[in-house]
Amino acid sequence: MEPYKVDEEVEIIDLTLHLKKHQTLVIGDLHIGMEEALNKQGVLIPRFQFKELLVRLEKIISTAKPKNIILIGDVKHEFGVITETEWRNIVCLIDFLKEKAIVEIIKGNHDAIVLPIAAKRNILVKDHIKMGDFYLCHGHKLPTDSDFKEAKTIIMGHEHPAIGLQDGPRREMYKCFLVGKYKRKNLIILPSLSTLSEGTDVTKEQFLSPLIKNIKDFKFYIVSDKVYEFGKVKDVM
Repeated sequence: MEPYKVDEEVEIIDLTLHLKKHQTLVIGDLHIGMEEALNKQGVLIPRFQFKELLVRLEKIISTAKPKNIILIGDVKHEFGVITETEWRNIVCLIDFLKEKAIVEIIKGNHDAIVLPIAAKRNILVKDHIKMGDFYLCHGHKLPTDSDFKEAKTIIMGHEHPAIGLQDGPRREMYKCFLVGKYKRKNLIILPSLSTLSEGTDVTKEQFLSPLIKNIKDFKFYIVSDKVYEFGKVKDVM
């Protein structure tokens, strides 16, 4: 998929965000281990998603050619345990990414015990990362640190944004990026890269992040066969 230019510094590549000046690829909400969690609940899902994820990431990385890769939270799925699948696949993912770039992880609300896995490969797990005017966080809580106060643009995940578009009786869901404001700061929200997460319909659902206000005024960019800018959320409500 060809990169889609949001502005001079930011472009969308598939479901990831590329910060061109900083040569950094930002990846949101992988939820590795979700297949196993669903299997335990009695939902039969063949476990081929992780292999597909690596193939997709290979294509994205070959396009972006980043020096840095940041996983912006919810790398794993289960809250209170580390499953065998999570441990094996996250280590495999880190090894795969480390061959391409420097890797860092931002801690999401599902990542309370991701530290032992990251430590196996000497990967730092942080609450946030500041790069120039960009402040990267998961988005599940309101930051109060000085980096946040100084930043001009917030980049977050957490909410898995998607949008439902109606065509006659048929309604299709598409993952999307949201671009808007938090007070005087720009705010960019990434969709989930997990193939098992359909996403939260921004025209119907309530968001949980304290950073999201006036969702109707956010622009949205749908990712399908390519990236489409559709205008503001309120235009399709």
